[in-house]
Amino acid sequence: MAILEIIEAPDPRLKTVSKPVDTFDDQLKTLVDDMFETMYAAHGIGLAAIQVGIPLRVLVIDLQPDDPDAEPEECDHDGTHHHHQPTKREPQIFINPEILDPSAETKSYQEGCLSVPDIYADVERPSACRVRWQDLQGNQHEQEMDELMAVCIQHEMDHLNGVLFIDHLSRLKRSMALKKLEKARKAA
Repeated sequence: MAILEIIEAPDPRLKTVSKPVDTFDDQLKTLVDDMFETMYAAHGIGLAAIQVGIPLRVLVIDLQPDDPDAEPEECDHDGTHHHHQPTKREPQIFINPEILDPSAETKSYQEGCLSVPDIYADVERPSACRVRWQDLQGNQHEQEMDELMAVCIQHEMDHLNGVLFIDHLSRLKRSMALKKLEKARKAA
């Protein structure tokens, strides 16, 4: 298992159209394991292989919903006591995913991306979609997605086509986001 480097905008590799996976082997399994480890370490909920520099149609997603059965953890980093609800890990793997019949109805969500750190913007997308994908063994699955899962899978699938969420913004908003990113990088 390894934590991989997440490439960040404006790295030209993020514009790559990723290739379909045709070999379902141990190498693929290792890539997926490393992607999960990288995503959890970066506190993300989704990651596409191209974000770690591998142009394959592989996504990992874990919305990490709050776990209602777990005891809230006490956090007092800043001297104040507040309860932090632990999250459940529900790792999901999507290989060669395709979106079938996205809904006509759209919904706007504030999105962020590990490749565009600390930039958030509202993106409008179909509020539901059917997704067909393969698992690590190459078996086909198909499922209706909605809410945050629909948003997340569409956001991650954009990566496979070389599209970032800021590409959905107006040119002005996009250039402001990239300038902000550049400024934050210089400050760091």
